[in-house]
Parts: sequence; C-alpha cells; structure tokens
Amino acid sequence: MNERTFRVLEFDKILTRLSTYAGSSLGKELALKLRPALTSAEIKEWQAETTEACLLTQSGERIPLGGIHDLRAVFKKAGLGGVLSPEELAAVGETCRAARLLREFFRGEKEETAPTLAALATELTTFPAVEEAIERAIEPEGKVRDNASPQLYRLRSQIRTFQNRVRDKLETIVHGRETRKYLQESLITLRNGRYVIPVKQEYRQVMPGIIHDQSASVATLFIEPMAIVEINNQLRQVEAEEEKEVARILAALSALVGEVASPALVNMKILARLDLAFAKARYSQALGGTEPVINGQAYLRLLAARHPLLEGEVVPIDLELGRSFQTLVITGPNTGGKTVSLKTAGLLTLMAQSGLHIPAASGSEVGVFAGIYCDIGDEQSIGQSLSTFSSHLTNIISILQEAQSENSLVLLDELGA
Repeated sequence: MNERTFRVLEFDKILTRLSTYAGSSLGKELALKLRPALTSAEIKEWQAETTEACLLTQSGERIPLGGIHDLRAVFKKAGLGGVLSPEELAAVGETCRAARLLREFFRGEKEETAPTLAALATELTTFPAVEEAIERAIEPEGKVRDNASPQLYRLRSQIRTFQNRVRDKLETIVHGRETRKYLQESLITLRNGRYVIPVKQEYRQVMPGIIHDQSASVATLFIEPMAIVEINNQLRQVEAEEEKEVARILAALSALVGEVASPALVNMKILARLDLAFAKARYSQALGGTEPVINGQAYLRLLAARHPLLEGEVVPIDLELGRSFQTLVITGPNTGGKTVSLKTAGLLTLMAQSGLHIPAASGSEVGVFAGIYCDIGDEQSIGQSLSTFSSHLTNIISILQEAQSENSLVLLDELGA
C-alpha cells in the first residue's frame, strides 16, 4: 500500500468522515491514521469489532464512551515525578472512570454477543484508589475541593472569615456619608491580592493608606485604607498557607497517578481502539454498510456496490475479479461510470481491509491484497516538466516494478490512450 494509492482513491476523505464519528481526540487521531491490514486474521478481527459495535449501537444501550481524554503526556509527566494541575487530575479521574465503566459494560452477556470487543475491554486496567482519591479531592471542573484535607478546610474557612471582615470594613468606608465624596466610585476591588478602594487624587491626604495602583490618567489612586492593612496582612498569610496545602495535595495525587502511569498509558491505546470501533459502527450506519466476506484470496466480488463519496442517486454496480479470470476490461461511453467503477473497486477494498463496512449488498466478498496500485486520472507533474503521457508511463513502470505478487490489485484508467 502506498500513499499515492490512498490519495488517488481519496481514502483520506473516508478517514476524515470516519473521524467525525469518534467521541474522543484519541479515537479521531486513530481514525485519521488508519491503514489497511495485510493479513486475513487481522482484517477479520477488525471487521468483527465493527459488526459487534453496530449490534450494540442498534440495541439502544447507552455505551459509556464519555470522559475519555488524551492523557499520554499527562501520564508521562506524572511517571517522571511531575506535579499535575487540578484540571489534569480531573481529566485523569474522568478517564479512569471511563475505563472502569467500559470494562464493566462488556461483562456478562456482552462477552457472548460482542466477544471481540469484550476481550479488548478486559485488557483495561482499573484504578479505583486513584479514581476515588481524585474524586474526593478535585471537582469535575478542575478545582481543589475545600474538604480535600482537614487543613485545607480550616484554612479556607479562615480566608472567608478574613475576607468578610475586610469587605465589611470597606463597605462602611465606601458607603459612609463623610468618606463617599472622596471616592471616584463606590466599589471595592483587588490590586496585587490586596483589597483597595478608588480614591480621587486630590483627596490622597484625607484618606490615609497604602497606594497599590493608579489609573492611566493618575486621577484615581487605588488605596488600601490603614483600617484594613492588618486584616489584609493576616488574610495574605492564610492564603499563602492555603496555597502551600493545595500544592501538597496536588503533589500527593500526582504521585498516585505516577505509580500507575505505565498501565494507564496502555489503557489509552485500548480506549482509542474501542472509540474507533464505535466510530466505524456509526459510519457504517450512515453509509448503509455491510460486513464483507473476507475470503483470504485475491478475489473480489462486489454486489450492488456504491461509491461512498458520491451523493444523491447513486447507480450501484456488480463487479467480480480474481477467481476464473484475473483481468477485467471495462468499456463504455464517456460519463458512463468506468472511472467511478475502478475507484469503487479500489476504495471498497481499502475500506474492507481497514475493518470498515462497505456500501454494498450482503454477500459481497473482498480478498486480501498485499498491494493496490492505481493509474487513474491526469496527474501531470509540472514540477518535473513531464508531459501527461510521460507521467502515465512513469507511473505504470513503477507499478510493474512494485506489483510483483499475485495478490496485487492494479487499477488502470484509459490504458488504451
């Protein structure tokens, strides 16, 4: 398989459409990188995954695919002793939960109805201790909970007490009959972590306190009144202790994640593959696809096949090649569908070998081709100053050199030209 074949047959467009059905960035990435398998056993396994995912999707059951995050960099960071942010830890917790729910989902009767996917899900490792520790300490939106530790709860209670005391004193100043006229406006704000009020420049001496900032026009000074300086100092001290306690909690949780980093990274691959399987199922339903028979030979038999990228009223084709004859010549008038037939045969073969269902009638068969080669359309290389004729010849010579095995599919458009 070569990139030129994928480009000519527009396989990349199929993968782009497939990726839109994935639920996670991991699944989307895997979809866009999908390439055909070259062994009958692997193709059949991939097709079984798609078919089983279709059955589960059609059953109406809720499949727990939510909460899967791409945490490869996060797990590597934790494994090296790095400290994770609250947002990263929240994502770890959600992904651990997703892995546990998927493993549980495929237990029992699912092991019989979807044995291939169930076998894949059983390889997932669950981390209940990590999941519970994160859920207990981190809120879903990525904030450390007040009750993450008794010390943190005590410190945050103190912070709220000091904040209320500061605001009460400032409210008295802001709304006081005598002091209100000294202010640019009646509001309380923060500058450098300190509570301040906006004082008019000309009343600087009347309102004693510490200047923390000024407006661009210097008409307003942001002053911390002397009456609250000591309370603000106490507040800042408790806030510093709170930051230290939060850092300790994050380090402890990160160490827990670091201990399971290796199996968690393996989970990433399995979750991506499960997400891809259900993306294939949803794409199959959108296409009206069916699972093709994989015959393990270089034999192609398509029934009522439709090109998956054509829209509107598509005329289906039947096509057979590789059993009683190895060469098929398609003739007919211009715009008769010859090129589309070639591309349909090639593209559906690529899809089948990639584990995708194909838009064709049930009973269609696809062989296992080691190589698919194309010379379709006018791909003149202006950069190399080749004529259209020379470009085709160069490509055909390349195909003759590469397509050495009998299980190669070669698609040549307008060879007689």
